[in-house]
Amino acid sequence: MATPKAQMNLNGLARRLVSDGLLSDAEAQKAQATADKKKVPLVSYLVENKLVDDKSIATAGSEEFGIPVFDIASIELEAEITSLVDEKLVRKHHALPLFKRGNRLFIAVSDPTNLQALDEIKFHVGATTEAILVEETKLKEIIEKAMSASDTSLSDLGGDADLDDLDIGGVEDDDDAGSDVDLDDAPVVRFVNKVLLDAINNGSSDIHFEPYEKVYRVRYRKDGILKEIATPPVALSRRIAARLKVLSRLDISERRVPQDGRMKMKLSKNRAIDFRVSTCPTLYGEKIVLRILDPTSAQLGIEALGYEDDQKQLYMDALAQPQGMIIITGPTGSGKTVSLYTGLNILNTEDKNISTAEDPVEINLAGINQVNVNNKIGLTFSSALKAFLRQDPDIIMVGEIRDIETGEIAIKAAQTGHLVLSTMHTNDAPQSLSRMINMGIAPFNIASSISLIIAQRLARRLCNNCKAPTDIPKEALLEEGFLEEDIAGLKVYKPVGCDQCDKGYKGRVGVYQVMPISDAMSRIIMEGGNAIDLADQADKEGINDLRKSGLIKIKQGVTSLEEINRVTT
Repeated sequence: MATPKAQMNLNGLARRLVSDGLLSDAEAQKAQATADKKKVPLVSYLVENKLVDDKSIATAGSEEFGIPVFDIASIELEAEITSLVDEKLVRKHHALPLFKRGNRLFIAVSDPTNLQALDEIKFHVGATTEAILVEETKLKEIIEKAMSASDTSLSDLGGDADLDDLDIGGVEDDDDAGSDVDLDDAPVVRFVNKVLLDAINNGSSDIHFEPYEKVYRVRYRKDGILKEIATPPVALSRRIAARLKVLSRLDISERRVPQDGRMKMKLSKNRAIDFRVSTCPTLYGEKIVLRILDPTSAQLGIEALGYEDDQKQLYMDALAQPQGMIIITGPTGSGKTVSLYTGLNILNTEDKNISTAEDPVEINLAGINQVNVNNKIGLTFSSALKAFLRQDPDIIMVGEIRDIETGEIAIKAAQTGHLVLSTMHTNDAPQSLSRMINMGIAPFNIASSISLIIAQRLARRLCNNCKAPTDIPKEALLEEGFLEEDIAGLKVYKPVGCDQCDKGYKGRVGVYQVMPISDAMSRIIMEGGNAIDLADQADKEGINDLRKSGLIKIKQGVTSLEEINRVTT
């Protein structure tokens, strides 16, 4: 008789969980008492402490109270609806307004017994409230998204003096472009400043400002993944674009062609962040993308980049050579610049003369002579390289080999006693050699000058706080590329998600193919071999391709199989 009496003290949802066998009576009593004591919703407590999964709770609540479970991913949040309720109230009751039909406001909740939330919101907005049942984890994500969007809305920035006083400006001060623009458009100024600051504090690598017909959105790229963070009114798109163009010294009157610029934000006396700015005319206005360039990323040290010990040694050996060429290849956003600058940082000593030609200069390093390529005035990669060779260089860095002229001058420099570093955009190391041949560079020159090629990708790191082992059948592991001897005792982890990470991931790690050019590879190049022949030879020499290097990261528990499948083939 004691059990029914104890259950009478439980709320309706807790009773249902007990009757469904998802919790024991004692567990439910303890959970409810602890949740009440901590002043957190019972459902949040159960899910966070992994006592019951959120899907089971939603199913039980739906059956008990006759409320269907709503797929929150099927709707697009409207800022004017989610902002009807104060953030403090949303977080207090873990309830978010989703949409309005007439005088009925539909509220997303994970606990259908949370009547206090419905009553308070009803009183707050003066509308009839109706509950919509949503899984706890999804509700938590959507609340964070809605609140971060409202954080960066114009209405919340009215009195933030610090945002007014931020020191942001173009890198080149001799250009008056945009001097006729109203720089005192205070709400837009504060909005842009806040977006830039939040992106830096969030560890983002890029910011996208995107105008569409009926919506204007701002997205951050963090750890390689884009995420929407704000939806300011679409009517402000031109003012926001003008503000960004003024800061980066671009022509605000020109909206028909793409433009490139730079700006700098001074965070303190000793730290400044550069932004590379690119505009592109689209159907409904200019899309503007900012690449965040943090000089401290070049000072991480080679140990932090994720090279395996043998790969790191190959890179260090190539950097120690007095001449030759090192090429780093990969798609945009794969971390080539950081690898390149890490190498330059190692070489940057008093007895070395280092010159770089870049488009644009991404990271400023004291002690290195950096040249910003400007094709409009004839300062091309090739013309900069010709100038370097007359400046008594030891080490030359070319931002990217794009054409035969640049490639031939870089190779000539590598053949005449200089160490040359550069980048290319190819899928892997062997394809870089084929690409140079296709450009028209003589195979003999390629074979005699290139000493090392590094292909790379960036994979998200699993969060050490919440990653969990996962069972994958042996056959599936073999299909993914693991060997029989690898599978014995192999522990593969999956992302989970906690308050210390982003959906189970935190930070990124490099995945590399480090390929020194051996005598056998040189012969293949001079005999007209293709990328497949070079890849076969690399495999014979025990050089891991990107896929194999990715599998090593999985075996080390650094990342997940899903993530390696995303960044490699």
